Amino acid sequence: MRTPALPRVLLLLGLALTPALTATAAAPAVPDAARFDYRLEPREIAPGVHVFVGLREDFTPANGGNIVNTGFLVGTDGVVVIDTGPSRRYGEQMLAAIRRVTPLPVVLTINTHHHPDHFLGNQAFPAATLAALPETLRGIQKDGEAFNENLYRMSGDWMKGTERVTPVQALAPGRRNIGGRDLEIVALDGHTPADVVVIDHATGTVFAGDLLFHDRAATTPHANLAHWLAALKRLEALPAKLWVPGHGDPSADDTPIRQTRGYLEWLAATMRDGAESGLDMTEMLAHTIPPQFRGLAEVEREYRRSVVHLYPAAEQAVLEKAHAR
Repeated sequence: MRTPALPRVLLLLGLALTPALTATAAAPAVPDAARFDYRLEPREIAPGVHVFVGLREDFTPANGGNIVNTGFLVGTDGVVVIDTGPSRRYGEQMLAAIRRVTPLPVVLTINTHHHPDHFLGNQAFPAATLAALPETLRGIQKDGEAFNENLYRMSGDWMKGTERVTPVQALAPGRRNIGGRDLEIVALDGHTPADVVVIDHATGTVFAGDLLFHDRAATTPHANLAHWLAALKRLEALPAKLWVPGHGDPSADDTPIRQTRGYLEWLAATMRDGAESGLDMTEMLAHTIPPQFRGLAEVEREYRRSVVHLYPAAEQAVLEKAHAR
């Protein structure tokens, strides 16, 4: 049996009411300050040493790129900032959180390397304090705008107003007093062509940047695995009591070193063995992650990215070896 049609006047009335009902039911607008709040809370891991610990995730519109560890050290005369996060908003909120801890001026702002989650908050900090290794300066100048555009695609409006700001100071390795803290700058490479490590000698805290990952798979878009593994040997020799990795929780033992080394050694061997066996990239992408690494956050995604980044060079090395015989 057919249901009788509604009278035309009732149908029109219903259509006329729909926008009003929709408007009434709509959620109230949320101010940007609340919508884009990174909720940064510094964790004091040693006297005067503070870390903002990021999520062990990839960039998404939900997290706004808050996936990185940044930090600051409070001295007697000033504050040293280590990395500035993935956006202008992050940098501004980071500086506001520092101000809740101390009124001392920021005297040095270090970018540990040229990946975007470590320098795109530079706008928030005094331009004269921004510093990085010379190769990092070149990387930010060359790739910074492309990184910024890519994070807009991955994180959305969290990135509003963010611009690339290249540091003005070229960092030199060595030990010196900065802001009233006994700090040492160590220049390494492997994760990128230039990776800064900062040692706070008073507390034995080592900010290792992305040379170390803890409970998260390492990223490799600009990696040289042999150099990276050599850098880990250098890190092991440092007088460290606390390790601050670029991603993952700070640690009082060498777990981040052991995890990062184990994963990188497996990755290097997998690329080499696959190339020597003549596997194509599709076969490599389908490779099974061993049980000991399955607990690392983002490991499936990062392994696939690493195949794209690293496998062509592994294939080329096999070809060159064969031609040299």
